[in-house]
Amino acid sequence: MVAETFAIAWRRADALPPGDEARLWLYGVARNVLANHRRGLARHRHRSVELDTDLADLYAHSPEGSVELGVIGRTFRELAEDDRELLSLVAWEGLDNGEIAKVLGCSRNAVRIRLYRARKRFSKALAGAGVSVAHLVVESA
Repeated sequence: MVAETFAIAWRRADALPPGDEARLWLYGVARNVLANHRRGLARHRHRSVELDTDLADLYAHSPEGSVELGVIGRTFRELAEDDRELLSLVAWEGLDNGEIAKVLGCSRNAVRIRLYRARKRFSKALAGAGVSVAHLVVESA
């Protein structure tokens, strides 16, 4: 966050006030950076709760669903943050590859490749945790 604060100060050097007010201005920038970081963490926690709720709805009819739900949620949370973000943008936000590319600032092809790899890693992690991936696909269809 310190690096981001100084990067903003560097980009906005023309807005930097003179003298002692520069320090106060930097504190204000740092405060905003910290607030943005906290909001991002809150959004991340909220999405994890939404995923748990969605998965609970999916497996409510299954007697072993509660056990699988815990494993699926834990496995999802153990994925790399980039993988969780991609999978969340597709599953929760319903975005397509072009929309995700705009959000992430990369090409559609890069999104397609990264999404394929994230799904593959999630599938492999679920299989390693003992959750039948074919079972998930059939029931969620």
